[in-house]
Amino acid sequence: MNDRSILGTALLAFLGLGGLAGCSDASDARAAANPAGTESAPSIEVIDDEISTEYEDLRLVRLARMENPWGIGFLPNGDLLVTEIEGSIHRISGGVATRISGAPEPHVQNQGGLLDVVVHPDYEENGWIYLTWSKGDSDGTVPALSRARLEGDALVGMETLFESNTRTSPGRHYGSRILFLDDGTLLMTIGDRGAEPPRAQDTMDHSGSVVRLNHDGSVPADNPFVGNAAYAPEIWSYGHRNIQGIIRDPTTGEIWATEHGPRGGDELNRLEPGANYGWPRATLGRDYRTQEPFGDAETRDHASIGMTGPVFEFLPTLAPSGLAQVRGDAFPAWDGDLLAGGLRAERILRVVIDDGEVIHLEELLHGDVGRIRDVRQGPDGAIYLATEGEERGGIYRLEPAG
Repeated sequence: MNDRSILGTALLAFLGLGGLAGCSDASDARAAANPAGTESAPSIEVIDDEISTEYEDLRLVRLARMENPWGIGFLPNGDLLVTEIEGSIHRISGGVATRISGAPEPHVQNQGGLLDVVVHPDYEENGWIYLTWSKGDSDGTVPALSRARLEGDALVGMETLFESNTRTSPGRHYGSRILFLDDGTLLMTIGDRGAEPPRAQDTMDHSGSVVRLNHDGSVPADNPFVGNAAYAPEIWSYGHRNIQGIIRDPTTGEIWATEHGPRGGDELNRLEPGANYGWPRATLGRDYRTQEPFGDAETRDHASIGMTGPVFEFLPTLAPSGLAQVRGDAFPAWDGDLLAGGLRAERILRVVIDDGEVIHLEELLHGDVGRIRDVRQGPDGAIYLATEGEERGGIYRLEPAG
């Protein structure tokens, strides 16, 4: 199940995002109260100094308090860049959060706002920081990709590199995770936008796809559908509902993604270029209204209609957002495992994969830190979390106990 609003203001209140409706009131108020360069008081606090899991003992530290953070990026000096959906971005260093000016001005409504942030792998040479955001107004928005350079407490030289090609009523299913690949290109996930009729099978529409771009926003010549007039050339894979977790295994090169389903049907997918992942024709989820299987594949078998099915379905509902793969020496017993964050479930699942199949799950931090929006492994090997909530929301670090 997704965190989208299908029941109007009642569900918005449940999500804790009802106050974000409207284009810029929330972000303008935040900017006025917290201008660029403003520093918070140091707020590092140990939440739990000994968490026992199956194989690792952990310590949980909150680095900063924030109600609705969305994405975490890592600067080479160890500082964090954190976006907030309301439209602000902060640098966190030593428990002090400093507001950065120059961020794009998103249309803030429901799930729309300032979304992912990723530092270019060659940042020390080119200085680029990449952001995704909901561009538009109350008549329609698109997921957009922009980049800028950080100078002091300001983003400068902001340029928009890519916009999804179909404007949709604002508020739902933006996707918007960014993943750089070893060849210098990047993947950007784009949700189906919750549109009626569904558009994820429309191969001329970016909605419900993963697009692959060069670092300047241009189209790589080796994208799977370049030269095919029936497909938008940016599309790398399609038939997706709303991917909000994506990672590349540096050892195998496999690309893993977690995707929101409808009622049930939250998926772990292994992504391949040119593949169709079925939404909305084939899914393991059910229709919100009728409770019947969604789509026209009665067997719920993607392969039977020539589509690619998930590796795993998360049950009970996870509402997945944020995905990391553990590598290195910090957590040796978890090496190679995936950590999938959950919004509605308020938990992390450690996912053990062997020979392409999920063979084991472990539940972590169930209900301890709120709705988990992002999960990243930092350059230091620790696990960083962005969580939502008035009381427990913020940026956390999971590190080895002691």
